[in-house]
Amino acid sequence: MAASSTARKPRIPKVPKVKNKAPAEVQITAEQLLREAKEREFELLPPAPQQKITDGEELHDYTLRKRKAFEDNIRRNRTVISNWLKYAQWEERLKEIQRARSIYERALDVDYRNITLWLRYGEMEMKNRQMNHARNIWDRAITTLPRVSQFWHKYTYMEEMLGNIAGGRQVFERWMEWQPEEQAWHSYINFELHYKEVDRARGIYQRFILVHPEVKNWIKYVRFEEKLGCVAHARKVCERAVDFFGQENMDEHLYVAFAKFEENQKEFERARVIYKYALDRISKQAAQELFKNYTVFEKKFGDRRGIEDIILSKRRFQYEEEVKANPHNYDAWFDYLRLVERDAEEPDIVREVYERAITNVPPIQEKRHWKRYIYLWINYALYEELEAKDPDRTREVYRACLELIPHKKFTFAKVWLLYAQFEIRQKNLPFARRALGTSIGKCPKNKLFRVYIELELQLREFDRCRKLYEKLLEYAPENCTSWIKFAELETILGDIERARAIYELAIDQPHLDMPEVLWKSYLDFETEQEEFEKTRSLYRRLLQRTQHVKVWISFARFELSAGNEERCRQIYEEANEMMRNSEEKEERLRLLESWQNFEDEFGTESQKERVDKLMPEKVKKRRKIQTEDESVAGWEEYYHYIFPEDAANQSNFKLLAMAKLWKKQQQEDAAEQHPEKDMDANES
Repeated sequence: MAASSTARKPRIPKVPKVKNKAPAEVQITAEQLLREAKEREFELLPPAPQQKITDGEELHDYTLRKRKAFEDNIRRNRTVISNWLKYAQWEERLKEIQRARSIYERALDVDYRNITLWLRYGEMEMKNRQMNHARNIWDRAITTLPRVSQFWHKYTYMEEMLGNIAGGRQVFERWMEWQPEEQAWHSYINFELHYKEVDRARGIYQRFILVHPEVKNWIKYVRFEEKLGCVAHARKVCERAVDFFGQENMDEHLYVAFAKFEENQKEFERARVIYKYALDRISKQAAQELFKNYTVFEKKFGDRRGIEDIILSKRRFQYEEEVKANPHNYDAWFDYLRLVERDAEEPDIVREVYERAITNVPPIQEKRHWKRYIYLWINYALYEELEAKDPDRTREVYRACLELIPHKKFTFAKVWLLYAQFEIRQKNLPFARRALGTSIGKCPKNKLFRVYIELELQLREFDRCRKLYEKLLEYAPENCTSWIKFAELETILGDIERARAIYELAIDQPHLDMPEVLWKSYLDFETEQEEFEKTRSLYRRLLQRTQHVKVWISFARFELSAGNEERCRQIYEEANEMMRNSEEKEERLRLLESWQNFEDEFGTESQKERVDKLMPEKVKKRRKIQTEDESVAGWEEYYHYIFPEDAANQSNFKLLAMAKLWKKQQQEDAAEQHPEKDMDANES
């Protein structure tokens, strides 16, 4: 029973049940709790009373309590170095140096890698003039942590302050064996220069540039020698640096420094040779700073020709980089070619750049990609003709360009026309005609036809012009301008029937781009020929195709210009009758206004009154604005015209007239009932 009772598990106490689960009357939020806690932080506590120690026994008790507190803190948090530091500093203030030293040693046993601990330990010994102890501590520190520069700086500074120059130098030498960072070497050099040991400083520099062989350190060595006035030594350092880096690792900053050194020594030719040597061997992309300094040097000490060459070569280098990065950047090629054309003395140099540019054919055969490229060929041909004065090469350029263009997909009429104009300037009319004929055969365009026809017109070759117009109309029968120009040509030549036949063929075409222009030209043609019956017939034919108000008004004005006022009035009446059922109310109003102007000038009073009665009533209405998805976006106002003779709107018109009459009658009755108010209103 005892064994079973001991093996039995201990009972877990039951959690008391909450009987009243109703919310408390006063609810406390988490925000309120935090706010009260924050307020209590600012409660001012009374300062601890100051304790004055009057005898040795009280001091002994005080130190005992403090040491016990410090020891307790250390025992609880052994790895917290701040507790050790506070303890040691407190002992130091009591002049218990031995105890402080013991605390620092115990702390170093805990964490010997703590830099602050070593620094405070060494500074304590230095402050209390315990130099041998301090020297011992710094020696232990640099032995334990040789990569911490602060220990070495403190150690050398202490030896220098003590006047132990040899000891400081010995510490620096021990430091240099670890090949520290650049700042350590500079500190050693400044240490030797402070005591006028120039040869020692030079030796340190020679070791320094071998440990850290960067270009900037070689340049610092050169400036060091230059500052000392040792020009020969400085030049030898520059030459050693050039040999050290060789041609595989050439750096522009080294050569810039070398050249500036020679410039400071008034050796301008040496500096120029250095710049040119470096520019010939360093890639252009890596020599931006070098090139910039060379430009400044030539501006200061060079002649005008040298400066121009530098600027030209700089800009040429920029353009070369641009076209090398993107050969299809035609804008860069244009800028490059303008530069070369302006400054090159030999045409072969310009031709070489042009040949390089035109080899970059657009990869896609679409006209939009060729528009900039084709101007390279055009500029090339113009250069050969105007600058190089070589017509044979110009002809070759034009022909090569025309062979390159894929005429089956697209063409450039400008190139064909420029070639033809070039041949005309060379007085080779057959070549020009052959070029234009080939262009029309391979890739007909309206512009090519137009220029070819203008050329033949200037040469008075009217039969050729007729043939060209026939070809043009076969190619583009919908072009009304071509029909009109063809008919005008025949009119100028006096062949009226031929011109009329051309107009008849034109208006019979099923598709026209500007039929109204063509009909107007035909009507003007017949009017100029004073063929009034044919003009009337043309108007009737046109009205069979369209009932546009402009046609009716033009027809009426034609009859008026012919002196037939009655015919003009009849046309207006006929037009009004035709447009009565039209939904275009504004067009009908425009017709009536034109008719009214005519009657005001030529009609009688009865005729004027008749037209006035036909004028519509202008009514403002509202309608819905519907969007694309047929939702209502709002309302808009518009004007609606109600014509008196329109049967469909007659009832609405009568209703509107009756409403206006009723409103007028109401106003008159109101005026009769209140005559005094009307008198006062009139007086005011």
